Amino acid sequence: MRWLASLFALLLLLIQYPLWLGKGGWLRVWEYDRKLNAERTANQKLETRNAGLDAEVRDLKQGYDAIEERARFDLGMTRQDESFVQIPGRPVARADTPPPSPPDGQHKEDLDEIPANVPAMSGNGR
Repeated sequence: MRWLASLFALLLLLIQYPLWLGKGGWLRVWEYDRKLNAERTANQKLETRNAGLDAEVRDLKQGYDAIEERARFDLGMTRQDESFVQIPGRPVARADTPPPSPPDGQHKEDLDEIPANVPAMSGNGR
C-alpha cells in the first residue's frame, strides 16, 4: 500500500510539471502578462504623443495662426510692417529651460548688480 501512495505522489508531481514549467505553464503566462503590461504602457505614451501631433497637424491645415507662430519662432520671420529688434548681451531665456546658475563663488544678488556690457571677473579680481 505504501508503494501505491508513492506512485500516486510521483504521478501527481509529473502532472504538475507541465502546469508550472511547461510550454503553456503559469510561469510563462506571468512573464507574458508582465510584457503585455509594459507594451500597454508604452502604447499609452505613444498614443498621447500621436494625439498631440494630430492636433498640431489639424491646426496647421485649418488656420494660419499656427503657421505664423512657427514662422516667427522657428524661422525668425516678421511681417512686412514689423521691425525685428534684437538686444545683444544677454541670451534669451526660453520658457522651457531653467535660468542659468551663477558661476562658483558668486551669488545671484551679485550678478543682478553687474551691468550687461561689463564682463564678469574670474578668480580673485586682479
